[in-house]
Amino acid sequence: MIHHPPTAAAPARVVAPKKRGSYNCGRCGLPKKGHVCPSADGGSASLHLPRSGNRLRRALSFDEDRPSSSPAPALEDEDERVIEAAALVTMGEPEVVVEEGGEEEDDEEAGWDGEGSLPSSCMVEILRRLSPKELMRAVAVCRGWRECVRKVWRSAEELRLRVSPQSQIGFVGSVLHKCAGLTRLTLTMESDIDATMLACVAFSLPNLEAFEINMAENVVNRITGDELGRFVAEKRCLSTLKVEGCTNIGFLSISSSSLSSLWLSNLYCISKMVFKCPNLRELSLDFTRQENDSTDLITMMECLGRTCPRLRNIHVASIHLSNEAVLSLTSANLRDLRMLSLVLGSRITDAAVTAIVSCCTSLELLDLSGSSITDSGIRMICNVFPETLSRLLLALCPNITSNGVQFAAVQLPLLQLIDCGMSICDTDYQNESAEENVYPNNERSGEYTKCQKSSTMKSQKIYQKLIIKHGTLRKLSLWGCSGLDTLYLNCPELNDLNLNSCTNLHPERLLLQCPNLKNVHASGCQDMLIGAIRNQVLNEFAAAVKDHLPCKRLADGSKRVQVPHFVQQLSDDEKQKRRRMTQCIVHHD
Repeated sequence: MIHHPPTAAAPARVVAPKKRGSYNCGRCGLPKKGHVCPSADGGSASLHLPRSGNRLRRALSFDEDRPSSSPAPALEDEDERVIEAAALVTMGEPEVVVEEGGEEEDDEEAGWDGEGSLPSSCMVEILRRLSPKELMRAVAVCRGWRECVRKVWRSAEELRLRVSPQSQIGFVGSVLHKCAGLTRLTLTMESDIDATMLACVAFSLPNLEAFEINMAENVVNRITGDELGRFVAEKRCLSTLKVEGCTNIGFLSISSSSLSSLWLSNLYCISKMVFKCPNLRELSLDFTRQENDSTDLITMMECLGRTCPRLRNIHVASIHLSNEAVLSLTSANLRDLRMLSLVLGSRITDAAVTAIVSCCTSLELLDLSGSSITDSGIRMICNVFPETLSRLLLALCPNITSNGVQFAAVQLPLLQLIDCGMSICDTDYQNESAEENVYPNNERSGEYTKCQKSSTMKSQKIYQKLIIKHGTLRKLSLWGCSGLDTLYLNCPELNDLNLNSCTNLHPERLLLQCPNLKNVHASGCQDMLIGAIRNQVLNEFAAAVKDHLPCKRLADGSKRVQVPHFVQQLSDDEKQKRRRMTQCIVHHD
């Protein structure tokens, strides 16, 4: 063999690094090895051969076997098409592939063989159940997961987001930018909030329909009335707005033709409140429990009647509610009202009830908790709403008695809920405080008279009894009714009974004929009373589970004989009742 002398050093040939791709051609779908794509030249660009029946896969490529004239495959474009079409995702451990250079690639670089893979629709449904933080972590798994997460963000319609003090506006903006089609948003703020958050939401979500801001403890809401009103005016699709911690509102003017539900809580010292919402159906205003609150409730109620004629549900909680404010509301003649809740107004009396029953004739819920109405007011309510009222709440009303509650149960056949907690109370503390004001303590004669009076009051305690027989009543709340010592209930549909802190209820004067009872709350009650409740609703004692043979009279009526168990046949209703008896839960300390 002839050896030629070495010539001048030729330039070193640069070896292109190996590239990964697919076993099949990205243009025609045929196997790549020994294949020249007919669509490589410009003349045959419009020629499309039928693709292979196998699903495209991400795999290693062997570029050295391909002719140099064939163009390099567009890996990024093909990978995107493969993921978009099939979204091959492996839920097991990542696959490790070793190439000739000794480099290792995880599942994002190497591919899968298609066995055990999930379609994109299933993967999207799985990822949709994750929290936003978990979704942001899932993006880093692989390209297939990243595309599925993008589909989840794009298709999201409702988002509930907890904003920690470390996240702030940057985290919220990055999340909202991913889901521009969002229509319902709930933010739970663990740090102070201002108008910057409103601006971020308004810019990121143009089609927002429902927006809710919940505040954690010791968090300040610095949004003012002007900023909130500007946000509502800009969001033309907004129909529901709920904001907590509105202590810095000051002046509030809300004008919107799309807003149908508005909830504002912790209001304080509102100088002026104007609502121009012709389609507003539900309004909830919760004021702080401070005596120095200077909000003019009379003017506010009068404005509501003029500018919001379609109101159906009204809830106002304020210790400054009075008869004058109720009269201002009823003067607007809101005939469409279905729910009226005026809470904590100790200056609301039977005069306000007269105005309510004369204006609102179709109420389904009436809440006058904390008012000063009497049994006469309850009778007026029962005479006007016998065919519509289904929920009556009269908690913290010290002037009503068990007679008024019994009258309501008889006259209102559609009732499903009665709440008269802390209304039927023991008046010993009130009498003692009244005696202290009448009989002074600084004189010895006054001390003797006070002790004599208090002893006679203790010896003449008068408790009340409550007897209710109702066919549709489902929930009964008697929490804190220390003035009750007798309770008889015959309510076949009752499933929730609250007897918390009924300290004077006698165990032998309790009768519960409620086969569908599921929850009985008896915290703060006597042990004997709890035992009597468990005996009646759970059949725990021998009197309820005794194995006796029932008696049956003979055909001629001469005597009674015992019937064996195999003769006794229980109806289906009785069997269901026995099963339900064991499903009741007694909650106590």
